[in-house]
Amino acid sequence: MFLLQALAASFLVSLVSFAGALTLLVKEKALYKILLILVAFSAGSLIGNAFLHLIPEALLTLNEHPPVFFSVLAGFTFFFLLEKCLYWRHCHYERCAVHNFSYLNLFGDAAHNFIDGLIIGGSFLVSPAAGWITTLTVMTHEIPQELGDFGVLLYGGLSKYQALAYNFVSALTAIAGTVCGFFFASRSAVFTGVLLAFTAGGFIYIASSDLIPELHEVQDKKQALLNFLTFILGLVFMYALTFLPES
Repeated sequence: MFLLQALAASFLVSLVSFAGALTLLVKEKALYKILLILVAFSAGSLIGNAFLHLIPEALLTLNEHPPVFFSVLAGFTFFFLLEKCLYWRHCHYERCAVHNFSYLNLFGDAAHNFIDGLIIGGSFLVSPAAGWITTLTVMTHEIPQELGDFGVLLYGGLSKYQALAYNFVSALTAIAGTVCGFFFASRSAVFTGVLLAFTAGGFIYIASSDLIPELHEVQDKKQALLNFLTFILGLVFMYALTFLPES
């Protein structure tokens, strides 16, 4: 019974990926103007999530510094290699219609959603109340991040409907994570801690190597300042989430 509730909760969290559908109501011209703002918010939230949530949680889980930071470096290096492979496969001879960071963002988001599923599954083992509180916390975090991710996918060259579909498929990894969390992750702190740190490394790579350089391309001073403030807003939002009660 608890497992069914956990699966229902993770599916509910997956539906948050459709938050980007709100942009379907926005005209194309107006949408283009806010895409960089969404990219800036996503960059801030990725960096903030890595340093304020994932790495501290990994340190608490593993209780050892070297394995955590080694896993962060492994995640950063893996995403660097993955982007190189995507470049050689898709962009070696011609300009990409879809930027590599779109695929990286989907991959990183899938890993993050899997971790969310681990947390949801493990919390339902404690009690249904703890599980639903955790689910609400995860959804609070996911809504703005999914909006940012959707903006990144659009900016990277995907159509609105492609971005919605790919984002939803990426979000479904939360269900797999919930099953693992319910049966396995609660018995293996090492697995959870390493995955947390690995995902943090991937988020740091995507934000610093792909998204922030895109923001540097903006020449208009007012737009550049707005992007920077939105980046800070992403950091502040992630910091604010640290004050939410632990389940």
